Amino acid sequence: MTLADCERVAEIRVRGWQHAYRGMVPQSYLDGLDVAEDAERRRALLARADGTVVNLVAEDAGGEVVGWGCHGPYREGEVRTGDAELYAIYVHPDHLGQGAGQALLAETVSRCAAAGHGRLLLWVLKENVRARRFYERAGLRPDGAVAPFEVEGVMVPEVRYAGPL
Repeated sequence: MTLADCERVAEIRVRGWQHAYRGMVPQSYLDGLDVAEDAERRRALLARADGTVVNLVAEDAGGEVVGWGCHGPYREGEVRTGDAELYAIYVHPDHLGQGAGQALLAETVSRCAAAGHGRLLLWVLKENVRARRFYERAGLRPDGAVAPFEVEGVMVPEVRYAGPL
């Protein structure tokens, strides 16, 4: 991912939230997501990046960015562990089911294994059945950890998935 990709990645992330999390998080929150604000946040994060967090994009055959993924060290509170964490994978809703998510996950797994991480962990909304099936098809499994995620005062449970690298 480059600075030039930030606007498109923000659009993918915002549209991804609005599509995937409809009915799971408050609609007022989803309606309030702003692509320009998210793009600015992406630019700021990328500008101060130290290489610990890896941002990847997936492009279609025409070179259009259609997906974004982000990974780095697993966060156990403020402590970084030896495991890897998939922080996010989003594919633009118009491009779901075309392989971009699989490509991003495969590249993440490859890079995390090459970096010597033992496991890949990620958090997914408990009610996000589509995403859970995606991760399960890739060999990741829920490991029993559950954590609340608060959105506008509403507690939305997340489950942790894990898999060996």
